[in-house]
Amino acid sequence: MRKRVWTLSPFFIIFSVVMLAMAVVTYYYNPIVSIVELCVAAASIAIVLIWSIRFKKYMIKTISNSISNITDINQSYLERFKMPVAVVGKFGDILWTNMRFKKQLCMGRNPVNDNISTFIGSNNIEDVSDGEGFDINFDGKQYTVYCTQASEGYICFYYDNTYYKEISKKYAETRKSVALFVFDNFEEFANDSEEESARVMLTLETKLLHYANENNALFKKLPSNRYMMIFDKSSLDKQISLKFPILKEIHTIKFNNRVATISVGIGCECDTLIESEQKAKKALDMALGRGGDQVAIMKDKNYEFYGGTSAGVETLNKVRTRVIATSITRAVSESDRVYIMGHRFSDLDCVGSAIGLQAVVEKELKKQCRIVVDKSTSMASNLIDTFDENIFVVPEEALKSISPRTLLIIVDTHIPDFVESSEVLEKSKRIVVIDHHRKMVNFISNSIVFFHEPNSSSTSEMVTELITYLGDTHITKNHAMALLAGIMLDTKNFVLRTGVRTFEAAAFLRKKGADTVATKSLFSDSIETYKEKYKVVSDAEVVNNCAIAVADTDDPNIRLIAAQAADELLSVSNVNASFVLFKTDDTINISARSYGKLNVQLVMEKLGGGGHQNMAAAQLKNITYDQAKYQLQEAINSLVTEIYSDSSKS
Repeated sequence: MRKRVWTLSPFFIIFSVVMLAMAVVTYYYNPIVSIVELCVAAASIAIVLIWSIRFKKYMIKTISNSISNITDINQSYLERFKMPVAVVGKFGDILWTNMRFKKQLCMGRNPVNDNISTFIGSNNIEDVSDGEGFDINFDGKQYTVYCTQASEGYICFYYDNTYYKEISKKYAETRKSVALFVFDNFEEFANDSEEESARVMLTLETKLLHYANENNALFKKLPSNRYMMIFDKSSLDKQISLKFPILKEIHTIKFNNRVATISVGIGCECDTLIESEQKAKKALDMALGRGGDQVAIMKDKNYEFYGGTSAGVETLNKVRTRVIATSITRAVSESDRVYIMGHRFSDLDCVGSAIGLQAVVEKELKKQCRIVVDKSTSMASNLIDTFDENIFVVPEEALKSISPRTLLIIVDTHIPDFVESSEVLEKSKRIVVIDHHRKMVNFISNSIVFFHEPNSSSTSEMVTELITYLGDTHITKNHAMALLAGIMLDTKNFVLRTGVRTFEAAAFLRKKGADTVATKSLFSDSIETYKEKYKVVSDAEVVNNCAIAVADTDDPNIRLIAAQAADELLSVSNVNASFVLFKTDDTINISARSYGKLNVQLVMEKLGGGGHQNMAAAQLKNITYDQAKYQLQEAINSLVTEIYSDSSKS
């Protein structure tokens, strides 16, 4: 009967509303009939209210009785629990709660017949039952909820751990992180008068001290123009959200058209300050290896980078080159043979630096040396053809003679996945790395010598400097031409990334007989390649001052075509960067170029690639040209937005 009344209640309510409306209308025609209709409506409403109250009591009684059907439940025992407890039916309806549940979660109200979803957040009780517990925030308090399954329902226990959560949060916020700062271009300013040099250093240290005070950080000056700060995590998180404005602040220090920059390495989320400092040192090495003027944060084994949009600073001091040359000499003398290997699809810089180094190792250091290269995929086949083919070996041949004492010198790359042969790298136990590309996270970490100069124009420039210390008596005209070709390629004929040391290296090679006309002939292409290049250029479109083109051709020289087309597109007015997409197997490759107005390295890193500020690349697998172009445009827009945001703040 009660159920029938409850089912009919909506109809009674509708009937009452209609009777009230009719009574209002009828009043103007017949007041007596109107009064009768009002009485009928009032009676209908009264019946609904009475039966609703009785039905609610009936439901509470029924639910209370149904809890006895659930075994494993002892209400008197659960009532004595010092935490909120709720007994829930198999469909999620609350059947019973203890007084603590009513007081703490319901402000004294009886929640019986409510659904438990109100008290377990977005969790499904079937999914979390008999689990490890889950956390919820409810009415300003934090609970860990444990749900266990009974015979015909569930029992939920609410553990109030607000106090411990707040302690844990406070501990996390006050956890210490070590930051190491270094003045990137101290040597440049040190060449000025002592008075100006002292003024710059005082200004720099004042800004760093002010920055430390603003962030409640401990500040300490270290030797060699380095500084240390110790941050709370809350202060570090704030700086991360602001993208470290201290980088822009240091840029305001200027003298004689030079702008001061700093590099920062931060180690965080460590158990001890010693561990944090060790990570900070690794992070600082990474920041410097990527060209400086940026912040590198090391968390666990992962890195985060901020800044790095400006060009690197050339180092004039050659002491490190001399020390590296001594280390390489020692490593060669302790080996039985030497192999030199570059990256896949080797170019003139890769092959040219390898040729110059091979001549020195074999003729000056008197150690058998061969260059590991796959000529069929090389973009420097013209250069390879000008030398004795006996100095080159394919990877399969090199693998046969590698021993534990064999020395492998990697040139023009420091990434294991980019080398000509990963098998040769894996089998070699003694490795030397010589590279100028900005440092990436997954670098070759087991090298005995790691000669990395991200501010050099090319690996050929680095090798040329090494040769002056290793010995140059056997460097012939052809060797000098090979090294000069590498420098000319990466500097775009001495336009990009050239410094004092670049021209010193070129002058040395010219002195050794390098013929610029003959060197230029190494860059010549066939008429078919020339036509394909300009077809790609003619089909390019400009978006956000960036030229984007697709080289959809089966030409075997597609890599060379794409690289040259990207270079050519930079000559178009109002183009700050160029990107050429081409396909090999199931991979879309992107060749990126810039004259410095847009850091293409940062764009390519957003797509999983890398390189230099002016020259970079990326590879995207198993996608179409349209999908690749969309991802590229998103990466460009993201970087442009970041740059615009930073410039507006500054």
